[in-house]
Amino acid sequence: MTGISPRQLEDALLACARGIRHLEAGTSLLIDCGTWLHREDLTSRFITTGTSITDSATLLASLDWEGATAALHAGELPASSGERRMLLLAASIAGGIPVSLSDTLPGIDHRNARLAVSAVAHATGLPN
Repeated sequence: MTGISPRQLEDALLACARGIRHLEAGTSLLIDCGTWLHREDLTSRFITTGTSITDSATLLASLDWEGATAALHAGELPASSGERRMLLLAASIAGGIPVSLSDTLPGIDHRNARLAVSAVAHATGLPN
């Protein structure tokens, strides 16, 4: 994904998710954990960009949640245990990818736990 900064990519992902709470929540969780959008192995393979058909200018981006989690499970996206957990949680919230919470939640640090709780609140429409 050449020529697009992580910040532009964040904006494009959020623009594409706007108005779909679970997609906003999972996308925000992935962004807020802070590492994945700086990794070319994720962005070059699993994020597609384009421009809005309504104004032909707004950059939009979507993430292939299934493809990214499949690559993670296959060892094609090496990650720390925390990065792995956060991608799985984000993919579950945004993309409906099944995740075992009893395997995923233990071990995340306090910061990421707060991000996950906030994402769940957002997905359900609660103030966070």
